[in-house]
Amino acid sequence: MTPHIAQLKQYLLDQKHFQFRREVDWEAILPHWSIDRDNQAAVILKTVLAEEAKNPVFLPNERIVFTRTCANLPERYPDDVMERLRKEAYFHEKGVVFNLSPNYEDVLSAGLDAKRAEAVERRERALAEKDYGAVEFLDAVISGIDAVFQLVDAYAAEAMKQGRIEIVSMLSNIPRKPARNFHEALQFLRILHFTLWCEGAYHNGLGRFDQYMYPYLIADLHKGILTRETALDLLEEFFLTFNRDSDLYVGVQQGDNGQSMMLGGCDREGNDAVNVLTALCLEASCDLKLIDPKINLRVSKNTSMLLLEKAAELTKQGIGFPQYANDDVVIPGLVRLGYSLEDARDYAVAACWEFIIPGIAMDIPNIAAVSFPSVVNTAMRSDAGRASNSFEAFMTAVREELFAQADMLAAAADRVDMLPCPFLSMLCRGRIEKGLDICWGAKYNNFGIHGTGLAPAVDSLESIRRLVFEEKTHTLDQLTAIVDKDFEGEESLLAKVRHEFPKFGNDVDEVDEIAVRLLNDFADSWENRINCRGGIYRAGTGSAMYYLWHADELPATPDGRLAKTPFPANYAPSLDVQIAGPISVIKSFTKPDLSRVINGGPLTIELHDSVFRHEDGIQKAAQLVKLFIDRGGHQLQINTINREQLLDAQANPEQYRQLIVRVWGWSGYFVELDRPYQDQIIRRAEMTI
Repeated sequence: MTPHIAQLKQYLLDQKHFQFRREVDWEAILPHWSIDRDNQAAVILKTVLAEEAKNPVFLPNERIVFTRTCANLPERYPDDVMERLRKEAYFHEKGVVFNLSPNYEDVLSAGLDAKRAEAVERRERALAEKDYGAVEFLDAVISGIDAVFQLVDAYAAEAMKQGRIEIVSMLSNIPRKPARNFHEALQFLRILHFTLWCEGAYHNGLGRFDQYMYPYLIADLHKGILTRETALDLLEEFFLTFNRDSDLYVGVQQGDNGQSMMLGGCDREGNDAVNVLTALCLEASCDLKLIDPKINLRVSKNTSMLLLEKAAELTKQGIGFPQYANDDVVIPGLVRLGYSLEDARDYAVAACWEFIIPGIAMDIPNIAAVSFPSVVNTAMRSDAGRASNSFEAFMTAVREELFAQADMLAAAADRVDMLPCPFLSMLCRGRIEKGLDICWGAKYNNFGIHGTGLAPAVDSLESIRRLVFEEKTHTLDQLTAIVDKDFEGEESLLAKVRHEFPKFGNDVDEVDEIAVRLLNDFADSWENRINCRGGIYRAGTGSAMYYLWHADELPATPDGRLAKTPFPANYAPSLDVQIAGPISVIKSFTKPDLSRVINGGPLTIELHDSVFRHEDGIQKAAQLVKLFIDRGGHQLQINTINREQLLDAQANPEQYRQLIVRVWGWSGYFVELDRPYQDQIIRRAEMTI
């Protein structure tokens, strides 16, 4: 890290840029809301960017600019209006388009002048055809572009006053014209990403950053404009921009902001796409040790050990990066769901880990979640479950409940609506030509379903199999009564189910086979369902925040989990169980056919930080990832933690402001998390290799 980057990083860590922020009374500024949704979106964006243009901010010696000064953003509609809209249709989360990965590549190479001209020409045709819906959308696109120009001009004028000639030169070209070099491309992307957040389109993924930015970098390297070292310096400054305003971004917890980028993998023709920028991004993240941008790495059986070891160097830093995605499983899985082979090869992640195709997908990859332990709990109490005379019959009851859950969740999403984001739509292919916001749909319009608590469900089923159908010491009714009492007075049974019965994650075939079956039944329950937007449903192994929410709704479970005890995050062994080690975990968790549950959801493994205190720690971590790939795992995140340090951080938070942890599909600062999330992380199993 150069002194320049170190200075900028410390400026951010000291929160000195907070001095430029102000709360805005949007009700006093915004005109009355419009029933025309595109127009309302345009008014919001224009007003926000006009406010930002009043106070251009330049941090000391920075070369990539744009910093939020409005500490708050307006809601798209007043509460009473949104309440009325929600009675008419289901609006997911905040109701606006989100969790997308736009197509930055085309805009960087064309410039916003070209996109504006395209919108103007298409508007003329729409007007002639009396397609007033298209006219409204295109007016909103044009308004958004003009608002960006106004903001950029304000920054350029202030830069001129301050004698920042390099910034003036850049802003005289971009974003109106195509980026001429790597520096301009980075600045252009910062402007676009900044604008999306101001529009209200949150969780904007960066897509395949090392692919669309590579041409600018390699051209500068060949021309001698940049060296590898100066390119890394620019890249690190760009990475710092993602940490300026992230505390203002929408999320369940601080840090949950979706600023993810995907690196590596293959191109649309299937050729290896790893390049020098792939390595530079890993190095920049390793050097900075910050929570953003969140690094994902595509791998396969052909990935070199050199790249895996470079990635392991990043894992060593303890910030939860990179998250791995296995092309050998993900691409065939997406093709199986109806994605074209070329599109499947171009996948990225939406925000946390859900797979999405940049620029052409309006998938909602987190529309609902199924709680596996709740399914088992319901089956225990159902007529079919109680009438079961064999474990096979009980598993049939579990399968029936999975289908019942799918029916219920699909019915709840039978009419999904979204509020438009015209500027974001401009960044997606074909939307200007169609004259239609992407909120109305795109090439892919699939819904993703999370599956939470797989391990406690599997472990519970193993307890039921043994206690009810093999040892026959308990009936289902008796076991149900025991879990409803939270095992009170049943301490010996609690110890038995916790410590004597085998658990999912220890490479025990009879237990792992239950997981294979449960995931297959889960996939079956969603297969061939068509959603209300003409897409399909994608089952997955992710949990998001449901690992706390679902667990809080459930009594104790037959595996010995007590009431309200959290589930494991994503696809991982149960909390508090004795695990042989990461190799046994990988063996167990790669036995299911993960191409059938390809909505995303990483196998989550915690390594004790002592692993990397040995000379061979990096090689061992890389070999662990290689084992995961070769055995057909689909997604993996490895976290480096130290329980004693986390406990001390809870007791002395002021001493650990920069302690980073992996939460579910993102990394955040430990002391900024709510206590339940902190406690769940502390309870995860630390392992050594």
